[in-house]
Amino acid sequence: MGKVAERLRAFSRNRWLVFVAAMWVQSMAGTGYLFGAISPVLKARLGYDQRQVAALAVAKNLGGYVGVVAGTLSATLPPWAMLLMGALQNFVGYGWLWLVVAGQAPALPLSMMCALIFVGNNSATYFNTASLVTCVQNFPRSRGPMVGILKGFLGLTSAILTQVYTVKHTIDEAWLVFMVAVGPAMIAIATMFVIRPVGGHLQARPSDKISFMFIYTICLLLASYLAGVNLVQDFLELSDNVVLFLTVVLFVLLISPILIPVTLTLTLKAENPCEEALLSEEPLLMGEGGTSQEEEDQLRSKKEDDQPEAILSVVEDKSKNIDSLPPCERRNRRPPYLGEDFTMMEALVKPDFWLI
Repeated sequence: MGKVAERLRAFSRNRWLVFVAAMWVQSMAGTGYLFGAISPVLKARLGYDQRQVAALAVAKNLGGYVGVVAGTLSATLPPWAMLLMGALQNFVGYGWLWLVVAGQAPALPLSMMCALIFVGNNSATYFNTASLVTCVQNFPRSRGPMVGILKGFLGLTSAILTQVYTVKHTIDEAWLVFMVAVGPAMIAIATMFVIRPVGGHLQARPSDKISFMFIYTICLLLASYLAGVNLVQDFLELSDNVVLFLTVVLFVLLISPILIPVTLTLTLKAENPCEEALLSEEPLLMGEGGTSQEEEDQLRSKKEDDQPEAILSVVEDKSKNIDSLPPCERRNRRPPYLGEDFTMMEALVKPDFWLI
């Protein structure tokens, strides 16, 4: 029982498990891409013209772009709280919209409908922030692949929910709005205690490259599979069993990345993890025999002078006053570099922030 408990504890704190859970959250967070599919329902059920639908689209876009609140709250709230807030916003915004469309709630003025869709789509900013920030912290040396993969899954939401809607075989088009209201909220709540910083920089392994290649392969398979399935369903009349089988294969592909943390947990002692540093790696300087402390300090200072201070940043603003300080003092007073935690004001003065 002791070994089983140890394995389960290691599995729950594996950074790849956090990454896989973040992929699932992102695969349901791109509900804004489904507006083109639900807009005909809004026009038919609510009697809107194209101008009113365009107003809803603007409100939807604003909700997806206003991420300052989520970004600010992420500095003080844990990831699970961010995911919970996003789930509540998604459920309230799109859930009320579904009640109105389904005739279960009285019709609201256009301004209120715009507010609802704004709140519903703004939930994606909470999902994105919690997933991206946590994975960047857990994979400090693989920030680019992390962001690219997670943003890629964001674009699959529309195809995934459309495929699930096809399996339902319902003539009620409002059901798609219900899926948008419930699906992302369920996934976020189910994974909100999994997505968290787990000291991922201490879990770097030589096999990480293989794990990334497996994730890349799954991403390519998912995108190709969804594109092929949608084309086949558009041109051919498939039976219910075939559609169900295609949907099961889709979910198998979505779940398959869980094999990475499972495999790493089962082979826990076969491969020793090593530390993954945020900044430039510095060899540990040890005093040997007659080496004095003063000589060690001089050697360390020379090493600091030889190494660039900001190897992870293309542009770093350093004042002349800081440059004139001794190396050890300058190191203590330097600003944060890429890969470290920034406050909002520190990020606003960085060119990298505006490039993003």
